[in-house]
Amino acid sequence: MEQPLLSVEARGKKDEGWRSYQHVGRSASVHVPSLAAVGEEVSVNEIRAAPIFSESVYPTSIYGAVVSSPESYNHQDQVIVSKPDYGRDPQGYATNEFGRQILDEVEIRHLLINHVGHHFCWGSRPARTWKIVSIEDCNVYVGTLETFIEERETIRAIEPYSGGEVDGKNKGESELAVWELDLRSEFPLLFVPYKETSIKIPHSEALEKCTGCEGRGEIACPTCNAGQEAGHYKPNQMSQCSACHGRGLIAHQDGSDSICKKCNGTGKLPCVTCGSRGLIKCQACGGQGSLLTRNAAFVRWRTLSTRKVAASSGAASVPDEVFHKARGVQLYNTQAYQCTPAFFADSFHLNRFSSEVIAERSPIPAAARVICERHVISVVPVTRVTMANHNRSFSFYIIGFTREIYIRDYPSSFCWGLCCCFEWLKR
Repeated sequence: MEQPLLSVEARGKKDEGWRSYQHVGRSASVHVPSLAAVGEEVSVNEIRAAPIFSESVYPTSIYGAVVSSPESYNHQDQVIVSKPDYGRDPQGYATNEFGRQILDEVEIRHLLINHVGHHFCWGSRPARTWKIVSIEDCNVYVGTLETFIEERETIRAIEPYSGGEVDGKNKGESELAVWELDLRSEFPLLFVPYKETSIKIPHSEALEKCTGCEGRGEIACPTCNAGQEAGHYKPNQMSQCSACHGRGLIAHQDGSDSICKKCNGTGKLPCVTCGSRGLIKCQACGGQGSLLTRNAAFVRWRTLSTRKVAASSGAASVPDEVFHKARGVQLYNTQAYQCTPAFFADSFHLNRFSSEVIAERSPIPAAARVICERHVISVVPVTRVTMANHNRSFSFYIIGFTREIYIRDYPSSFCWGLCCCFEWLKR
């Protein structure tokens, strides 16, 4: 038998006991002391020096005030919990005043007819005429763990040297390590999906002799000096004229000859690649003979997400992606270096659900460091409606506060392969 995530005993608690559970909606990027007993809010200085998943500590001079982020979880609402009147749905899961959807049959049928009207191959008769036989609340709990990480790696860049000052170690300053670079101007808001940048590492430049031309700036022509040993070439290599076949004269039908205009009577042509010089400019160094090498830092910021759904049997047939996109209410929202499971004083099962989400934390790459984590538990209101006509029946779901409809098997569907065309015309 399924157990409720929030126990019924919550009804008997005094108002004073619930006063500490109430919270005001705040930005999703900061700590929210909602329905669970959690710790202190993370400070800016603590995030600067966060050593999570790394033995070395971040340099305290690198990161500024990074505790600000966009509403990356903007599909969830935060509210003031004013009435902690928890009940239990038929499947044993908790329901409450902000989690229930109060819908009458007229409104339910209107939502269904409107949804069916957006599908060209669906008939409206079942939505209009079939009888509603049951309306069931089966709320769903969604848990997420977002891990915001930073990855840095060193990339060696090579380009032709065209003159100028070289920013190398000869100035008496050592090359900075990749994690010593100051990237405050590039640091994104917390929990952005992805951002990358590349920056030159100071004092890492050096001059090297081009290995392709041995510093000469030129290499043997691959057309007229093919097969020559490295560093050797033969100038003035000519090829036979294809117009006169090396004769220098063009024969005519009347028996006369004329000087070949293509080779000017020489019977030979210079190399089309190098003009018979035997040498061409080295493409690797641009003819300079030297290469400028430098180290660059390639930096990526990204958010790793772990998502989990706890649904009653009544909503088990709905894909998890539907609930992740739905709009619900946050019961718990905390941010820390490394989040720990939530603690609900009156719900062992909700605590266990939070622990399962934390246990499935995304693996951290070896070259990455964790900046911050955010753990959110939300409840999404779900209403299951069953309609029947004689011995036939079907069920659909009304999900979230936007009241999205999900139907798996609609009984009146007629498709002749034209759905894609209709969808294209609807745009």
